[in-house]
Amino acid sequence: MAADTKLFSPIKIRGITIPNRIVLSPLCMYSANHGMASDWQFAHLSTFARGKTGLIFAEATAVEARGRITPGCLGIWTDEQADALKPITSFIDRMGCIPAMQLAHAGRKAGTKTPWNGGTPLDDEDRKAGNPSWDIIAPSDIPVAEGWVIPKAMDSNDISEIIQAFADAAARAIKAGFKVIEIHSAHGYLLHSFLSPLANKRNDEYGGDIHGRMKLLIQVVDAVRKVIPEDTPLFCRISAVDGLENGWEIDDSVVLAKKLKEHGVDVVDCSAGGISGAPLFRSNKDGKPMKTNMDRGPGFQVPYSDKVKNEADIKTMAVGVIVDPNQAEEILQSSKADLIAVGRELMYNPFWSLHAAQALNADPEFSMWPEQYKWGVNRRGKLAEFKGVRDGT
Repeated sequence: MAADTKLFSPIKIRGITIPNRIVLSPLCMYSANHGMASDWQFAHLSTFARGKTGLIFAEATAVEARGRITPGCLGIWTDEQADALKPITSFIDRMGCIPAMQLAHAGRKAGTKTPWNGGTPLDDEDRKAGNPSWDIIAPSDIPVAEGWVIPKAMDSNDISEIIQAFADAAARAIKAGFKVIEIHSAHGYLLHSFLSPLANKRNDEYGGDIHGRMKLLIQVVDAVRKVIPEDTPLFCRISAVDGLENGWEIDDSVVLAKKLKEHGVDVVDCSAGGISGAPLFRSNKDGKPMKTNMDRGPGFQVPYSDKVKNEADIKTMAVGVIVDPNQAEEILQSSKADLIAVGRELMYNPFWSLHAAQALNADPEFSMWPEQYKWGVNRRGKLAEFKGVRDGT
């Protein structure tokens, strides 16, 4: 008999029912062709659908060409790019999972090499290889780090274009078959850089106090909410803290989350850091958020999700070194989050969700497995049990 678990219980958000609480966190693959999805994207995302991850996010997807992190980043600023994603959403849907799109703009972190080539700004070597650099934009003309490109401080026309770009991309994503939309406002990218007082030094309506710095994100939320169906869930990923002196703090995130809820956001996806590309975070022994440059510990960002959920009264998604099924179950049972996002662990084991169901005894009969696998895996399990009896283990 299957055990009752929170991790493998469905959750309904607006008109969409997600079959379990496990979410593939958006994972940049840097393998698109001029923003167009390649066969890599299909192979990558279809694997998690076969592994029955409940909600499957495509990678951070640029809403305009200058919003790419690298030349190989996925984009959705043309109808052709959206059409290339339809086979992916169709397959995820047929597997009983929910396809989701994260809309992004890299801002002052745009125009870099891939991580495995150093992640630094594009240079003459890249230009000679056919990947020239491009102009980048930000709230202020402050580079993300010493030696990086100085971005253009956005004017009113740039701001209007960005708002429209997010709206147009959201509409394309819906036509491409995505059933959940997330706005990326974390990790030092464009919308986060407007929120952070470390990156936003504007003295107009988009700067100054927290309400001015939140204005662009709220306008993007309004524009996206207007063009997507009423029953489509809208998520927003935030860096709950900058982790640097005089930066964005957790109490700011609670204020923001309340405002996001008022404007139609359903889930706040609580990550952290990235405004300067350096700080790491973890929790101290009593579970309180702790800023540190030490290695990140298990569930190091869960306290952010917990605080935002319970003080802003909004659904949250926890992310950050959640690797054990029992750990994920405890987070949900303790009402610290409503969804569990898994990234690197799912890259390491794309069938983590199915294995987690076995570990929690939520699927003893392998009923979650695709039919093409179930008949063989079920037999394998019985053979393994037989071997254990025979060996006396």
